[in-house]
Amino acid sequence: MAAPFGWDKGKTYHTGLHPTRVEKDSRTSLELKFITFLDQFRVEEHFIYREKIKRNFEGRNYYVDVSIEHLDAYDRKFSDKLKETPADMMPLFESAVQSFARKLLVEVDIEIPPFQVVLRAPQKANIMMRELNADHISKLIRISGIVISATNLTSKATHVQIMCKTCRHFKMLPVASGFSGVQLPRTFGPKDCGIDPFVIIHDRCTYVDQQVLKIQEAPDFLPVGDLPRHITVYLDRYLADRAVPGRRVNIVGIYDVFNNNSNKKKSQGIGTRIPYIRSLGLEFDMDQDGQGLATFTHAEEEEIIAMSRRPNFHKIFTNSIAPSIYGNHDIKEAITCLLFGGSKKILADGMKLRGDINVLLLGDPGTAKSQFLKFVQQVAPVAVYTSGKGSSAAGLTAAVVRDGPSREFRLEGGAMVLADGGVICIDEFDKMREEDRVAIHEAMEQQTISIAKAGITTILNSRTSVLAAANPIKGRYDDMKAPNE
Repeated sequence: MAAPFGWDKGKTYHTGLHPTRVEKDSRTSLELKFITFLDQFRVEEHFIYREKIKRNFEGRNYYVDVSIEHLDAYDRKFSDKLKETPADMMPLFESAVQSFARKLLVEVDIEIPPFQVVLRAPQKANIMMRELNADHISKLIRISGIVISATNLTSKATHVQIMCKTCRHFKMLPVASGFSGVQLPRTFGPKDCGIDPFVIIHDRCTYVDQQVLKIQEAPDFLPVGDLPRHITVYLDRYLADRAVPGRRVNIVGIYDVFNNNSNKKKSQGIGTRIPYIRSLGLEFDMDQDGQGLATFTHAEEEEIIAMSRRPNFHKIFTNSIAPSIYGNHDIKEAITCLLFGGSKKILADGMKLRGDINVLLLGDPGTAKSQFLKFVQQVAPVAVYTSGKGSSAAGLTAAVVRDGPSREFRLEGGAMVLADGGVICIDEFDKMREEDRVAIHEAMEQQTISIAKAGITTILNSRTSVLAAANPIKGRYDDMKAPNE
């Protein structure tokens, strides 16, 4: 029989099920390269990863932050290999961190536990959520979005111990990260113990914390008329239990796929899989106090300082609010104050005084109230626009919904939670039902939203300014009646 195309009779081929010595040596060399990077990389005179590992070990935080930019500076080809095949490289990286920590902390008597590697990527590596496609599967990506729901912490086994029911033989099986599970062996090789002889010994398995988030793309980048897209994010170990609904996050992770068993009844193809992100890094756009973490370049700082020294600085900003609308200087001045906000104060006893300003525009139809709201939505860095007629109390504040496959209750943030750290524009404020309007009072006064539903009792941050527009009681002003009538 003729040899297939590309087949050389003089060479020996293997299927890849059993790694050869060359593959084994390459894995060892890759791990050694990671160790060299951790040991030798420095910024100026500081060996930053040596210091990080020592500091985190002393604080019993068994993880290390690694910047992708540092890997690029160390070896670009090596960094590109990590970006192309992160699922294969990350276990080697974590093994290298543990080996390096064992050498670095040689005087420590206790056993050093496994370290988690948390990756950080620069802003320029960001990918829009609607740009993700099949070409990104199994690659390292970075996306931004808003957390709209978060599950409770659960435990996932990393190593499962199984026992043969017939001969009492124990065996340890590793479990891959993410939503993938483990397949128990159907037979036991050395002895004839029948079909499916193994059972899982749950007490002897090793577990890690895991959490599932749902991330929605930010309204700032949403095209007009399109529904916002969302994606599921899997987090484990030290990344879990850090994000709550409403927080803006940057996720660095592996764009992966999984098979959803709940969709078997639906007419899907055999090869169809649902994409998700297996997170390797988590960063926030704002700190816990609602302050933005944005950085400015030196040129931008000089421009801002030069602008602040102008004598008519306040008037320039006031005239810049909705320049297409003539007059209404008082309204434009109020909106300018709302956009800048006051100064938040935290007193010595811990009491917080809000610095956000809430504005209600009350006027006849056709006086450009909605145009002011639309302008603010486009100008403010974080802004959410909603109409009062089509908004409910749960849609504005937060809702407790039941998850489909797991049947567990989870929390979903509403418009005021998504606008945390920015402005929410509510049009047709007078058309809202009274019970819905009362729901936003706590957010306006206390900057929080309290939830006590279905066994979930929590407080969400809603540090947002409210810009509302409404018509008078009868639709128009009546000069013959007092304002309270």
